Amino acid sequence: MTDIVDELQWRGLIAQSTDEDALRKAFADGPVTFYCGFDPTASSLHLGNLVQILTMRRIQLAGNRPLGLVGGATGLIGDPKPNSERTLNAPETVAAWVQRLRGQIERFLDFEGPYAATMVNNLDWTSGLSAIDFLRDVGKYFRVNKMIAKEAVARRLNSDAGISYTEFSYQILQGMDYLELHRRYGCTLQTGGSDQWGNLTAGTDLIHRVDPDADVHALATPLITKADGTKFGKTESGTVWLDAERTTPYAFYQFWLNADDRDVSKFLRIFSFKSREEIEELERLTEERPQARAAQRALAEELTTLVHGADDCAAAVYASKALFGQGELGELDEPTLRAALSELPHVKVAELSPVVDLFAEVGLAASKSAARRTVKEGGAYVNNTKVTAEDAVPGMEDLLHGRWLVLRRGKKNLAAVEIG
Repeated sequence: MTDIVDELQWRGLIAQSTDEDALRKAFADGPVTFYCGFDPTASSLHLGNLVQILTMRRIQLAGNRPLGLVGGATGLIGDPKPNSERTLNAPETVAAWVQRLRGQIERFLDFEGPYAATMVNNLDWTSGLSAIDFLRDVGKYFRVNKMIAKEAVARRLNSDAGISYTEFSYQILQGMDYLELHRRYGCTLQTGGSDQWGNLTAGTDLIHRVDPDADVHALATPLITKADGTKFGKTESGTVWLDAERTTPYAFYQFWLNADDRDVSKFLRIFSFKSREEIEELERLTEERPQARAAQRALAEELTTLVHGADDCAAAVYASKALFGQGELGELDEPTLRAALSELPHVKVAELSPVVDLFAEVGLAASKSAARRTVKEGGAYVNNTKVTAEDAVPGMEDLLHGRWLVLRRGKKNLAAVEIG
């Protein structure tokens, strides 16, 4: 088996470590019980969280025991944001989100065998803890001068918003999580994003103060950036979520399919479970024939299958092809078609009108006269059928699911029209 530290390094997944050599030895002596925490600050996890989930999966596959923590307690507080206080959500809302996030995480971990995963909730060891006990048994180990030096806290202290005692205390709660998991499960490693490094080391510091001989570690993955300068995990329509109700499988598939050639190698290493040889071959194909987008397609299919399942991935792939005339649009089910068309320029009209009017209205042609030229030149399509008459008017029978038309100019320019 490949050394897991070497594997994580090759994939670009190690930004910081408390002691890489000691961690390598711990893995070699393993198995290591490790944890990663996720706060329920929304009803779904997103692509940034997926980095952590898949890192947990890799470490488990290397023969180690994961603890998936969903923060029913820390979710009531919230990790300090860079510039402002978080809005505190109602306890019943947070509790509902805990269950949703737990279900999302469980899909990626194995709960059977010698390295079986365990799900935990930090509300279990905080709900009955009094303020006095918290201050005496945990707070006494934290030094304020070190707490205010943490990056997230320092940014807030230097901002107009300042920071409340509530959010200032977050790192104590997260540090206590590590201590409790160390005591209850023998946990000796916490993983997380590099933006969490201060909170990660708060846990190792707390354990060392309580038990100076404890051998515990922290490992942070890097912040993922995109070559074009835009934020990873964001599209024009917003955050890419793991919940199909918030980001459809089609939109999820398209996110990866549209990855920049400059980014796809990095994304493959971070997110894909393909072997080094397979990834290096896809990197070679991207360099030699970028127009084929072999790496993007492989990544999109693997990640969509992993997150949404094979059936939803197959529907997304078929829809992607059908929009460009490589499949029957009429065979797409209504949810998949709706999801696909929501990613396109579209207009909603009260009644059907000539094709040239629709092309102009939706922006596929600069004007009606330009639309007529497109028809005359053979470049206008409605539902993948070439329009041959400049005065053509679609009929109600042409509407997909009684509601939509797909317009195409040439091979790649698409738009949608909704009747309603």
